[in-house]
Amino acid sequence: MTICGRLLAAVLLLLTPIAASAQEFPTKPIRLIVPFPPGGPNDIIARVIGQKISELVKQPIIVDNRAGQGGVLGTDAVAKAAPDGYTVAIASAGALAISPSMEKVAYDTLKDLAPVTLVATVPEMLVVATDVPAKNMSELVALAKAQPGKLNFASSGPGSLPHLACELFKLTAKIDIVHVPYRGAAPASAIASSSIDGCGLDGWRSAVRSVTKRLVSP
Repeated sequence: MTICGRLLAAVLLLLTPIAASAQEFPTKPIRLIVPFPPGGPNDIIARVIGQKISELVKQPIIVDNRAGQGGVLGTDAVAKAAPDGYTVAIASAGALAISPSMEKVAYDTLKDLAPVTLVATVPEMLVVATDVPAKNMSELVALAKAQPGKLNFASSGPGSLPHLACELFKLTAKIDIVHVPYRGAAPASAIASSSIDGCGLDGWRSAVRSVTKRLVSP
């Protein structure tokens, strides 16, 4: 089933009990919170499915980007919203599971949020600026070992999947690289595309949009 098909089926399931008690729902626009800046995978997915949901429920879907703290701030906004079906979110594993296990957050994922459906899976890719003198993983590791503490590694935020992948990369390769968290995948792309001392993990949509980055071969 396609991303949109999966989501529309889930929305129908979600709205069924509401429709039984209030045939008018929805009577106003629905806010779709994206806990990351525009241009990243979550934002792109939200705008595609938001259009489809709007066609289904006959109401505008307002995409609201609430970036910060690896998706935690936007997810917290959803948790604090009235439980009336007019505020939903495209959330990620980082804000739902990883960050709450690493730090204190203002919401309880299991108590304050209700899952609807898995919308999409997004592969992560290791990329570097085109002028970085490393064309594969072995060369990148060798470069990092030759310059301990000099290479920066961008991620979409603390507690995000790219952050954990970065830490696993450091442990496995036994290298010293510096984690630089950004407010989302789109701004994180900047360090990997414009700096000779930068690399990063990108969602595939963010990575292929930049011609100044190069995929790292195995």
